[in-house]
Amino acid sequence: MRSSIAMGVRLGARRGAWPVGMTRPAVCRPAIPSVGLQESTRTLHYIDGQMTFTGAIGAIFMFPLSAIIRICVVLRIHPNVLTFIGVCINLAAAWALGVGRFVLAGFIMVAANLFDFIDGKVAHQTGTASAFGGFWDSVMDRFSDLALFLGLVYLYASLQRADYVLITALAMTFTVLTSYARARAESLIDKCKVGFMERPERIVLFMIGAFTNRMAAVLWVILVLSVLTVAGRIYHTWRELEGRGVTA
Repeated sequence: MRSSIAMGVRLGARRGAWPVGMTRPAVCRPAIPSVGLQESTRTLHYIDGQMTFTGAIGAIFMFPLSAIIRICVVLRIHPNVLTFIGVCINLAAAWALGVGRFVLAGFIMVAANLFDFIDGKVAHQTGTASAFGGFWDSVMDRFSDLALFLGLVYLYASLQRADYVLITALAMTFTVLTSYARARAESLIDKCKVGFMERPERIVLFMIGAFTNRMAAVLWVILVLSVLTVAGRIYHTWRELEGRGVTA
């Protein structure tokens, strides 16, 4: 009798059915805490209670940055001042590029962009974020970018490389057009973040070119991707306006 019942249970389990007259026992499933699930999907730094590799790298780099941010908050340093300091450091990077000291320029750019990162964090923690702060940050970013390009123009002009003076000038022109196309488009449509070549990608490429001494090749990449980004934003804006039937 016991063996027949056991066999029926096994067969029913295989076929997805349950023997007649017997009640299927409740299946206990582990509860999934909603809060933990939200935290894991929000940060993605932990998997099964263990920190991921990228999360560990971020934590390592954030440790000194958090200390700098706390010092700035305690000293009540205004975020606009931090932005200006970053620009001044970037001018030193432009000088290093102008005299051909690429590796030094790379390290200076890293230091300059630390200030570009922490100014927003300090503004948030001190409650000093403002519309003018965002405007000031954007203008100073454009100034920093142009300074780096001008350093390269001076370098290639002193080396009598007219071809790379032209390439640098074109890359600088389309860098400005990249920002202007978005600003002008977003006065007409909601968003225009089309294209790959924005400032973070451009700064990373500058650093790669500086540390690897391959700045000429990097300028080609910046130029081509900037042209594609500007063209993409023009097309995106045209398509959006045509869809609305708006005439500028």
